[in-house]
Amino acid sequence: MSALLEVSGVSVSFDGFRAINNLSFSIGAAELRAIIGPNGAGKTTFMDIVTGKTRPDEGTVRFGARPVSLLSLSEAQIARAGIGRKFQRPTVFEDQTVAENLTMALKAARGPFRVLFWKETQADRDRVAALAAEVGLGDQLARKSGELSHGQKQWLEIGMLLAQEPRLLLVDEPAAGMTLAEREHTTALLVDMAKTRAVVVVEHDMEFVRRLNCKVTVLHEGSVLAEGSLDHVTRNPDVIDVYLGR
Repeated sequence: MSALLEVSGVSVSFDGFRAINNLSFSIGAAELRAIIGPNGAGKTTFMDIVTGKTRPDEGTVRFGARPVSLLSLSEAQIARAGIGRKFQRPTVFEDQTVAENLTMALKAARGPFRVLFWKETQADRDRVAALAAEVGLGDQLARKSGELSHGQKQWLEIGMLLAQEPRLLLVDEPAAGMTLAEREHTTALLVDMAKTRAVVVVEHDMEFVRRLNCKVTVLHEGSVLAEGSLDHVTRNPDVIDVYLGR
């Protein structure tokens, strides 16, 4: 299986501190991957590099079936190329309904003039309904987003990212602050999404990672320390020492 995202030999330093150290990582086109590691392991910096927020000092980052270098693209170009990022705190338009949030996120050719004359079509409404159903908000379309629970806001934001039709989704600590039922729904949602796209989940919660039942990459001091199933990496003496033993 060829990789959708290929990160090779990437390093980056901030004020002499090496946040990412000769990191290599790859993920397939329809794969779910969890990234774990202690605070300061480089998880956020890794996502910053892939999305163009941070430029590495060395190494390559290539993306797509016909790989292009992400290091030559802006953040906006990387997003348009098919990489979406979900931050830990949900950012939805609270005064707008679920349907309005999803409509605003739809992937459409919207230049400055097209926005002025843009009119919602039946196809748009059908797509919004399908997105809402996919993330478990099919019965909440008319509800103001500010009235949703924390978990529902997270699902809405995932729906807004899916509206952009990403091929790679980076999701930061999706289970934080959720009820047990919300966590179970989130697990099912992420597993389902990874059937048709690459999904990288950065997470601290080992029980949540176990539920994902996917390959795990352990980062430590900006490098890959171990990789494999959760059982495999949690038996690794180095992982026990730096992460589980703390």
